Amino acid sequence: MKIILLERVQGLGQMGDVVEVRPGYARNFLLPKNKALNATKENLSYFEKKRKVLETENLEKRSEAQDASKKIEGSIVVMIRQAGESGHLYGSVSSKDIATALEKKGFKISSSQVQLDMPIKELGVFSANIKLHPEVEVLVHINVALTEEEAETQYKSFSGSTEEEKIS
Repeated sequence: MKIILLERVQGLGQMGDVVEVRPGYARNFLLPKNKALNATKENLSYFEKKRKVLETENLEKRSEAQDASKKIEGSIVVMIRQAGESGHLYGSVSSKDIATALEKKGFKISSSQVQLDMPIKELGVFSANIKLHPEVEVLVHINVALTEEEAETQYKSFSGSTEEEKIS
């Protein structure tokens, strides 16, 4: 199925590119989320008419995301969890938990913006990317510990730093 991208989509292309994708991916993800249009003659002419407006909106959103990334960059999310003696968590820390913790800090982040390879299931300091915009990502550290004191000790050994932003 041929589509016109309305924004940059990782692995597919830039705004305005006409690409071939599987019909299910287009129907279930790209079209409902307004990331693309079907590549018909009418939609191509519509896109060309609206191109400048879309590019301007994209630039505004990207600059907002870059401003937010400067504030979020390097933040440490402290998650206090219960764990067994081996350091294995009884539950896990998911992208939703991280998004909730960042929201408490004052950042508007949804769980879909948090890029975790897999849920965190052990004590320690981990990293996650926050995708603020298709072109802007920021790195955040997740410090999973049993207590606040342990979290401070873990982070000092991780970074060699004494300063820390805490989110409980």
